[in-house]
Amino acid sequence: MMERNNPLGGLCGNNKESLCCISVDKVFDSARDKDCLEDVRVHLCDNAQEIVDRATAVRCKCVEVINTNINIEPVPFNKGFYQVTIRYYFCVTLEACICGGRVQEVKGLSAFDKKIILYGSEKNVSVFTSDPENNSFCFDERDLRCDSEPTLPTVVVEVASPICLDSKLVERERRFGHCCMCIDSIPEPIRNRFDGCFVDNVGVNNVYVTIGVFSVIRMERKVQLMLPACRFCLPENDSKPCNNDDPCSIFGKMQFPLGEFYPYADDCRGNDSPAAQPKGCCDKGCK
Repeated sequence: MMERNNPLGGLCGNNKESLCCISVDKVFDSARDKDCLEDVRVHLCDNAQEIVDRATAVRCKCVEVINTNINIEPVPFNKGFYQVTIRYYFCVTLEACICGGRVQEVKGLSAFDKKIILYGSEKNVSVFTSDPENNSFCFDERDLRCDSEPTLPTVVVEVASPICLDSKLVERERRFGHCCMCIDSIPEPIRNRFDGCFVDNVGVNNVYVTIGVFSVIRMERKVQLMLPACRFCLPENDSKPCNNDDPCSIFGKMQFPLGEFYPYADDCRGNDSPAAQPKGCCDKGCK
């Protein structure tokens, strides 16, 4: 790393501060959303469909996001803007009430498409990177590929654990709810997560759920930044072997989990200002 004049005019320990160039993912645009996905159909496998057809009621036990499919398209006449289409795949766990007051658990698949427009700037270059696992000058024809849009930005989707708000058992012949996916379009890796084969237009009942989703969507690009640097980041603590022969000694070094018993204990202890203390803090401080 080549040292340059320090624009801040400072020193870091005994080493003169230098500038280093790093490559990072810069966030050009982002959005946070709170979506209520109302009456989304749950696609069932053959064995689960048989149980639902004999059910008198269903209850949604939990919902999990198992995958997403993200597509990016430039917005015409708006340079630097992109339309992002995100398809969420949900694994829905249901409890079906059948004859005799018995409960059986089944799993199904739901999907929902979300669209959003974000700014991602423009980059009119082709990007090629080396492969450390194939460090050879010679290559075969499989390595020759043409990417028509090599400079699209990267979209990152963060999703909190979904909340199941409602579930309905509806007769199949009744037009109801929302469905953006047919069973033929379900990707093979997602099919393999379920037992049995997905069925459609069979059986007596369909299941619909309402899901609450909190998400953060970011649009990023690789950029190079010049930053002041003092030295390399090296670990300062030595590793300490664990004494497996004395488990009580290890337990004795653990701090008491005060926050598990008093939720506001950590908040009170960290700030002595009365105005900053949350509700439930003791008036005389927490000691």
